[in-house]
Amino acid sequence: MPEKILFPNEKIIITEFFDVHQDWMMPISGFFIIKPLRKIRSVTELNDDEAIDFINLIRKVRLGMKDILGIETVYLFQSEDSRHGFHLWMFPRHQWMEQFGRKIESVKPIMNYAKKNMANEETFQQVREAVAKTRDYLENFQL
Repeated sequence: MPEKILFPNEKIIITEFFDVHQDWMMPISGFFIIKPLRKIRSVTELNDDEAIDFINLIRKVRLGMKDILGIETVYLFQSEDSRHGFHLWMFPRHQWMEQFGRKIESVKPIMNYAKKNMANEETFQQVREAVAKTRDYLENFQL
């Protein structure tokens, strides 16, 4: 049975090469996905222009996560064997996650907890607000 898509329209920004959006299925504020507009499997397939856009986009999104969402720690994940093709997870570490520890092994229990306990309108609103704030930040981004 496929998982329910909770956030089908929570786009943050689309660049020439990439789409940034809230993770569709996780009720975790600030859990962003960077996905290329063309289908690739690995970062090794990015051309030079895409690679430059990718690293700049990671940096800008991460600055927004820190500056406007107050997220101090983020885990970055990329898997080359995903059925969804190449994408990068920007997984935030919120205070409520501390009970699960700080190792990479904590991510799955955090996600399970969020699906079971945080799929509610209050969390959905927090997610939408984080998306809107990040979108505004990136639309006006200047160094």
